[in-house]
Amino acid sequence: MATEFVDRVTVHLAAGAGGNGCASIRREKFKPLGGPDGADGGNGGNIIFRVDRQTTTLLPLHHRPHVRADDGGIGKGDLRHGADGRDLIVDVPEGTVVKNTNGDVIADLVEEGTEFTAAAGGRGGLGNAALASTKRKAPGFALLGEPGQTLSLVLELKTIADIALVGYPSAGKSSLIAALSAAKPKIADYPFTTLVPNLGVVQAGDTRYTVADVPGLIPGASEGKGLGLEFLRHVERCAGLVHVIDMATWEPGRDPVSDLTIIESELAAYAVDLDDGSGLLPLSQRPKLVALNKIDIPDGRDLADIVRPDLEAAGYRVFEISAVSHAGLRELSFAMAELVLAERERRAEIEATPQRVVIRPKAVDDRGFEVRSERTSDGPLFRVLGDKPRRWVQQTDFGNDEAVGYLADRLEHLGVEEALFKAGAKPGDTIVVGGDDGVVFDWDPTTVGGAELLGSRGSDARLDEETRSTRKERKAAYHEKMDAKAATRAEFEQERLAERAHRESRLGAPATESGEGAGEE
Repeated sequence: MATEFVDRVTVHLAAGAGGNGCASIRREKFKPLGGPDGADGGNGGNIIFRVDRQTTTLLPLHHRPHVRADDGGIGKGDLRHGADGRDLIVDVPEGTVVKNTNGDVIADLVEEGTEFTAAAGGRGGLGNAALASTKRKAPGFALLGEPGQTLSLVLELKTIADIALVGYPSAGKSSLIAALSAAKPKIADYPFTTLVPNLGVVQAGDTRYTVADVPGLIPGASEGKGLGLEFLRHVERCAGLVHVIDMATWEPGRDPVSDLTIIESELAAYAVDLDDGSGLLPLSQRPKLVALNKIDIPDGRDLADIVRPDLEAAGYRVFEISAVSHAGLRELSFAMAELVLAERERRAEIEATPQRVVIRPKAVDDRGFEVRSERTSDGPLFRVLGDKPRRWVQQTDFGNDEAVGYLADRLEHLGVEEALFKAGAKPGDTIVVGGDDGVVFDWDPTTVGGAELLGSRGSDARLDEETRSTRKERKAAYHEKMDAKAATRAEFEQERLAERAHRESRLGAPATESGEGAGEE
């Protein structure tokens, strides 16, 4: 089965997630205070694109566009850290351009072994051993692992060629590259024989360069007719263009000058979106040569003699050639070598020129986050944006009160609460940390640090539910308490007096009886 050529593919990447940290306490005989020994989770695996010259097509990614790296291992007790997820290396051809879904160029991979981290794995969560401090000596929680980066990218293969052959279908471009090099493209006597770009290596004296043969262009190619301009991405890097013009066409309404004009207009409609720092010009402004092909056919040389003066008057260097008899190929190959050498010298000068390095230091007042106030139908909403708050929220186990208290401490130390106060937030307002998929909660400002209020592991006293009484309620409760105390004191006083009276009555009765007896005697 013939190998299919694929030069554009959309891939969906999912880097590995970080492993969760472990909350564990060391338990060993005769060591009642073993302390925390929960280990950290492993980091998730990255997805890396690497240039491999043995890879010539994006066909593997076309068949399997969903790429996923390994997750990091979870942390365990006894300080056993989780294993890091293995990085996934994806081999791509030389000349692969990485774009986002909006068409913006992210990376241009042009040298053997060049690597680009397309999706970064998530960090592993810290275990409670790493979270222990002088105030929080035995944390009852651990941090969760961060999710890996997920995104979709577009990969385009833009062949690295020095010279590009362009022209109408069946103009003899494939025959020309076969005559100039050892390439063996498909050659037939019908249009659009070439459906994929062909590359050939040409040696002209001491200069070696590559020539690309792209599928033919027709009027309206910029509007999608024929094969359109789809394959012109393969000639974006070229130093010059060679217009191959058919001197033996039998199609009505065509002549060499009009063919050249139409091809130039179609090239002008193609926008070069690759910027490698060397100042690439639009294709219509690149150095050009004109090759009048098939002069070996009867009337072919006569037609070439007729149109050559007009083309030279327009500023083109014209060569009369025959891919079959090899007439004029040596002159053409050396002319192409001149264009290649000039372009290489220009690039060498650019590389030799010292590049100005722009250093943008971090601002002194850059806190690493931003608070935005938004108005919604449910009332005011305050959104906290920033890398640190987003990561901290992702690492928090909201089922553990102590972990939530630790998050509150981190946000308070970062200055989030102060920024919310300045933005006009009030207790009870809705706070969102992150974008549209962020975490939503009602704001309850932190008044004191959390480590001093810790109770049992996994709890935080600040999160105990309590309602704050109003002044009137507190005053009523105070008076009620005072009245209850007064009633209790009065009750105790009555009981004391009654007991005293009872005691005095019992002690006074015998004394009265003895006095009466003495009087009778």
